[in-house]
Amino acid sequence: MLDRQAVGRTTPPTLNEVEKGSIRRFAESIGDLNPLYFDAEYARASGFKNITAPPSYPLCFNAGIDFKELLGLPGRSLLLADFTVEYERPILLGDRLLVASRVTDAGERPGPAGRVEVAVIEDEGRDEEGRVVYRARRTFIVRATREL
Repeated sequence: MLDRQAVGRTTPPTLNEVEKGSIRRFAESIGDLNPLYFDAEYARASGFKNITAPPSYPLCFNAGIDFKELLGLPGRSLLLADFTVEYERPILLGDRLLVASRVTDAGERPGPAGRVEVAVIEDEGRDEEGRVVYRARRTFIVRATREL
């Protein structure tokens, strides 16, 4: 069962460095070959300081902890049901972002096959000067794992 006491738990900020190979692999994995993600000259000509990361790139950031551990769910699995990001500015090649996560909801919601356990984790990414670069919200459906 989902630990309702998980609401409010946070992770300490964890450093995530934005590297060219990581941006390239992420963009290729989602099938988005926009030159903003690969070509620095093109990005600068488009008004950016450097190569930019795709909008959903914060999915690959590490908050320093396994979300199942943060939610108190050993032996369970999480299914990402929704992901949204709000940006203060684009994520750029060379950024060094401190990412912290916080559990904002842990409960039940109606689902197509009955009630399901749902957890919401919000991330905040700040640059090294402490300015917010983005905020993300992940909604997970909590699933029991099958016994083999």
